[in-house]
Amino acid sequence: MPTIAAPASPIPAPARDDIRHWVGVDGGGTGTRARLCDAAGRTLAEGQAGPSALGQGVEQAWRNVRQAVEQAVLVAGVTDFEWAHSAIGLGLSGASQMHAAQAFADAAPQGVRLALETDAWAGLLGAHAGEPGALLIAGTGSIAMALWPDGRRSRVGGWGWRLGDEGSGAWLGQAALRHLVRALDGRESRGALADALLGQLGTSDAGVLAWQHAADQRDHAALALLVFELEHEDPVAKVLLNRAVEELTLHLQALDPTFSLSVCLSGSVALRLAPRLQAHCAARWAAPKGDAMAGALRLIHAPNGAQECE
Repeated sequence: MPTIAAPASPIPAPARDDIRHWVGVDGGGTGTRARLCDAAGRTLAEGQAGPSALGQGVEQAWRNVRQAVEQAVLVAGVTDFEWAHSAIGLGLSGASQMHAAQAFADAAPQGVRLALETDAWAGLLGAHAGEPGALLIAGTGSIAMALWPDGRRSRVGGWGWRLGDEGSGAWLGQAALRHLVRALDGRESRGALADALLGQLGTSDAGVLAWQHAADQRDHAALALLVFELEHEDPVAKVLLNRAVEELTLHLQALDPTFSLSVCLSGSVALRLAPRLQAHCAARWAAPKGDAMAGALRLIHAPNGAQECE
């Protein structure tokens, strides 16, 4: 079972003095969400913006984190928000890469106090309210993480969309594209899924190649919608979804072979596949107690997960 160090933020959590606002941020390859709380920990508002995965660049990450926080401040009608009097917990995709995490911290607004971890770890803390458990995430990307009763943490997957992320939206989109080019070559039968993909990408070989060269993780993940929509019209779409269930089940089996931990699901793909995952895997399923923003808030209130904003 793959293991990494005991739970601790790569960037340390702040002291509590002089904090007017607490902010929890969940950022991935598709979007960013921010929850704004007052000094007493009461939720005021939420905001959202574009992707803040560190693998897509620190400058973009901070731009979208700022936008999401500023939107929450605007919605809440807060007039005294200052970064220098705020503490922000962030669960960001790519934060496990220390050079990227440090570059992000170095680019922070002056005076802000922050705690930075991966979006998966923040999601796990939120889902189980800081208690032991497992989380399977499948959205744009995929990963399974666990917190054990002895404090160990472990993960399976999370290798990125070019190398892994099996069962995710980006993986489904790539699999659909591979089917398309094989169908165009005559190596596979062409049906509704290939036709729908051509309708989006361009009807010529050159159009498909041009799209593929320019496409990023989000673009590939967007194609997964066609796979879900055409499941009952094209047997290839159904095969791809069944393969996604198998891949995600393998994540859980490798993470916790004895199924001793309760499991929460997160991410658009995992939630759409939930009935099949639950029937396919004899795990103990649980409803999440909170989201990744709640987990990010735990990073700044108490890194061991003992406290949370309301």
